[in-house]
Parts: sequence; C-alpha cells; structure tokens
Amino acid sequence: MERIIVENVSYSYQNKYQTIEAVKQVSCTFESGKLYAVTGESGSGKSTFLSLLAGLDSPKEGRIIVDGEDIAQIDRDAYRRKQVSVVYQAFHLFPLLTAWENVMYPLELKGIPRKEAKKKAAECLEEVGLSEKILNQYPKMMSGGEQQRVAIARAMAAGGRILLADEPTGNLDTENEENIVGLLLKLAHEKDYVVIVVTHNPLIAEMADVRMTMKDGKMTAAEEQ
Repeated sequence: MERIIVENVSYSYQNKYQTIEAVKQVSCTFESGKLYAVTGESGSGKSTFLSLLAGLDSPKEGRIIVDGEDIAQIDRDAYRRKQVSVVYQAFHLFPLLTAWENVMYPLELKGIPRKEAKKKAAECLEEVGLSEKILNQYPKMMSGGEQQRVAIARAMAAGGRILLADEPTGNLDTENEENIVGLLLKLAHEKDYVVIVVTHNPLIAEMADVRMTMKDGKMTAAEEQ
C-alpha cells in the first residue's frame, strides 16, 4: 500500500524580477485507493506541488516521504521509473511510435524482453478500454480521448502505484472527460493506486474521493466526499 506524507513543504524559485514562493508550508497525506483532486486558480502552486511529488524538483524546506523514504534522499530517477508516473494535458506520446510501442517504452527501459513487454502493453491498453485496432495506430491517427488512454496505459505499464495527473482532461470533450475520470477512479478503487489530479475541471473535483484546494501556495484542509 502506497502512502505519501508531505511535511511542511515549501518551494521557491527566482524569475527575472523576483523570488516566487510557489509552495508554502504544505502538510498533507495521500493514501492508496483514493482519487484526490487538487484545485485552485492559475498560479496557486498546484503544478509546482505536483512536480515536487513527482521528484522533478526538491523542496527548499520540509520533506516528502513515500513508503517511509524521503524522496530527496533516494535516487529520484529510479523513483520515477518504479513508483510514480505523470500524465499530462498534452498527452506527451511519442509521435513516431504506435500506441503499442508507446506503452512498451517504459517496460523496455527496464530491460524487459520485447515479447514480454508487448504482452504487458497489450494488457494495459485493454484495461483502459482500447480496442485492438488502436494498437498499431500512431498518435496523430487517434482522438484526444484515445491518446489520453494510451498515456494512462503507459503510466500503468511503468509499474508504480502512484499516478499524478496534470489537467488530464483539459483537451477533451465532455464525454471523454467523464470516461477519463471514470478510468482514474477505477485505478484508485480497483487497482489501489494513489491518484492525485491537479485540475480546474469541476467534474473531477465533484467525483474525487478527496478535494483539496491551493491558494497562494498554501493547501486548505482536505474535504472527504
């Protein structure tokens, strides 16, 4: 069971004109089996906070502990390969790889034989509801909803049980929004993932198990729904 403990985390950075205090003394806990929606206005610190959880940046103060380990003290590249995956609004699929090959990619990075990687990738694509006809299509041949499903399948294939999503429905129509939110809930409730979604989308906020709000770098108390 994955558990993330955030202890008094702060993060700031310098732009051309000033120091930006993006995250300020945030403390919270995330547990597997739940979908968390982190909402807030643009510039509130949501995406920076997600980057800290992903190990893409390190806190200036405080700690982020995953399964008892401070991620600032471990190999963060290994952490991202083995424990955490990030899904983005823009999908970030490799344009010259098919759906199958996109999902196989993290498996092959781990040294898994191609035949085994291909089988696992097909299973992940099936789990996100994509038919066989999609497997050999390139991203430009897919709809936005299909591309996002491939991105989620790739995250699943990586093997971690922490899924971070930054505005995952931002480029989708209402029907596909609902499908993607349903899929994220399924991963949390049936596969025991920790799913943390940064979003402006009220649908995700309403359907999430826990709603959190950031304002001026600070996190409000979590609201169980």
